[in-house]
Amino acid sequence: MSRMYKSAPLPFVGQKRMFVKEFIKVLSQFPADTVFVDLFGGSGLLSHIAKRTKPESTVVYNDFDNYRCRLQHIPQTNRLIADLRDIVADKVPRNKPITGELRKRIFARIEQEERVVGYVDFITLSSSIMFSMKYKLSVPEMRKETLYNSIRKSDYPTCPDYLDGLEITSCDYKELFNQHKDTPSVVFLVDPPYLSTEVGTYNMYWKMADYLDVLNVLAGHSFVYFTSNKSSILELCEWLGRNRSLGNPFENAVKVEFNAHMNYNASYTDMMLFKKEAV
Repeated sequence: MSRMYKSAPLPFVGQKRMFVKEFIKVLSQFPADTVFVDLFGGSGLLSHIAKRTKPESTVVYNDFDNYRCRLQHIPQTNRLIADLRDIVADKVPRNKPITGELRKRIFARIEQEERVVGYVDFITLSSSIMFSMKYKLSVPEMRKETLYNSIRKSDYPTCPDYLDGLEITSCDYKELFNQHKDTPSVVFLVDPPYLSTEVGTYNMYWKMADYLDVLNVLAGHSFVYFTSNKSSILELCEWLGRNRSLGNPFENAVKVEFNAHMNYNASYTDMMLFKKEAV
């Protein structure tokens, strides 16, 4: 088996590189031939670590976000970033805004890449010309933002062995769960987009109910589940555990909605729910 990567080869929102050491400790508690099913595969880092740690195991990686495509285009992405590096050169200090003619030239080069090659890894590109951890998926979206000279100084290494040994699929996590829910001794790796966190780079749109639906896969199965304190999922589950007889207090209530705008590109929906109980 090839070497173990401790972080994803290309930028990805929410990759679990900080958990690698503890994740390996958890994996050590399962038999060598365990079946690990990575329902929200993301960058593939959890699947990769599982397979390198347990070479005899079966690891199913759900590449719903097509990370494979980004890996395959690393050489092309390196050439594009190298051209942007040449455009900016020493004209803009490190981590300072790119403005004026240089900004126009950068967008022209990206648009040329889209037109001629037909593919741009916008997430990787964003990490070189936008503020840290800010990602956009198209030129029109990028044009609304300030560009910064955080251009990577060296190429991304190619990593043809990164996904070696994995069973790769791309489907809705519920479909994948149903395929493996009755597999003996299966362990589900569950790393959904976090509630109350930006999910714009994922190929999905999530509501509160979607986050709660994920909890259905945990019951009766071994799992490794990731969340954050922003989501309050654990607090919510603890509260529901203390109030098991409540049911849905909004059942049969009438909902009234009002769309409110904070500024030109930010809005939210205010809601009023009412229900009159029979006397």
